[in-house]
Amino acid sequence: MEAAEGLKEEKSSTKSKSSKAAKSKSAKAKRSGSRQGGDKASHVRSKGSRKDSAQPTRKTVDPKSPCSIMKSCGGCTALNRPYKKQLAAKQAAMEELFASLCEREGIAVDPIRGMGVTLGDPGKYPAPRGFRHKAATPFAPGKEGAVRCGFFERGTHKIVAVPECPVEAPGARQILNGIAREAERLHIPAFNEDKHLGLLRYAVVRCGWRTDQVMVTLVTAQRDLPHAQEFFEAVAAIDPHIVTVAQNINGRPGNAILGEETRVVYGAECMRDQLLGCEFDISPTAFYQTNPQQTELLYQLAIDGMDLQKGDILMDAYCGSGTIGLCAAKDAQDRGVGIMLLGVERNPAGIADARRNAELNGLTRSAWFMADDATDYILDAADNNERVDVLSIDPPRAGSTLEFLEAACALKPRRITYISCNPATQERDLHQLLDGGYRLLKITPVDMFPHTDHTETVAVLERR
Repeated sequence: MEAAEGLKEEKSSTKSKSSKAAKSKSAKAKRSGSRQGGDKASHVRSKGSRKDSAQPTRKTVDPKSPCSIMKSCGGCTALNRPYKKQLAAKQAAMEELFASLCEREGIAVDPIRGMGVTLGDPGKYPAPRGFRHKAATPFAPGKEGAVRCGFFERGTHKIVAVPECPVEAPGARQILNGIAREAERLHIPAFNEDKHLGLLRYAVVRCGWRTDQVMVTLVTAQRDLPHAQEFFEAVAAIDPHIVTVAQNINGRPGNAILGEETRVVYGAECMRDQLLGCEFDISPTAFYQTNPQQTELLYQLAIDGMDLQKGDILMDAYCGSGTIGLCAAKDAQDRGVGIMLLGVERNPAGIADARRNAELNGLTRSAWFMADDATDYILDAADNNERVDVLSIDPPRAGSTLEFLEAACALKPRRITYISCNPATQERDLHQLLDGGYRLLKITPVDMFPHTDHTETVAVLERR
């Protein structure tokens, strides 16, 4: 989206209380049993259970539009377009992009997998809503100490107020708006980008998909805030589903949301969610997909393409918090197929999350995670003739590196699955893998973000 969430993310969402005591008591009461030894069923989200705790700050402009700020925001450029036509346009774009590869391999691009539908299915197509389980806002100072929040207007740094967003998880935007009001009430100044003054820069909200848990990360220009503890408790009290409030300190100029220092200031160390039958603890700065419904589809396509067999060694490169590899290992375990999982990730925090998630899913004996650069690790593995049967790749938008791909071909895994958030760089990388001794079995587009021009893809390759 062309807003706070459109700012670059590194890869590796009010209730007013009468007094501070009331806030603290309420926040502590809702904490009891939120995570510790809790019944899993108690965390299952009721989509309509979260009440709107913030009043809209702007009236609807066009009653016929699905979004009151659609034109000024510019994030969901195709929101008014029928979903079937959106999918058809994305399918055509992917077929054009991968035309030379498909001709070379004698295959066709699979029909795009949309939300609840595959292009070509008969009948009425849905109008996807509420699928973004991560929401963010920048803050900016307004008149007389006001704290403004919302989206950046397309192509500018002018903030457009957002009373609600039809594609975000229910309640996420109300939490963000509530944070602005609490900051204003406590006289915590918003950050002024031009003057480099003020404290509150951004807020990021993550909502569980298969759980009701919510995590809030407040990004501030410096650690010390006026009325800090009261502010943190007030933020936690905005919504009863909030289990974690974290503070990230980012005093650097520029539009990167997160800085290097993060600390939990209220509640649990992580929030928890579920994908493909696995449970995942998600720390404040961990990479976790924004649209979990389509993430399950994306991962399942990759897992099916792995064709894991008993005794296989699966290497999950760019593993982050281990979600893809652990889902694959759990799927194999459930089928009675024992494998070994090796995850590699440069970010030590991601590796810490991955190890905790392996324990959470009973996979500690069959999963190993290394904090290392994926390219450096695979080069060493190739030099040492280490065995890898299946390689899973999920690189950042820039794609993989030439050195990584050369080493991957030298390792000669039986299968390679390549998940891409940028099909253009994936198309480039696939040519190199084909030149290195692989054939392309299939490529499947997935619509991760309806109403935008973004498409993700899963490619499955096999050693010739």
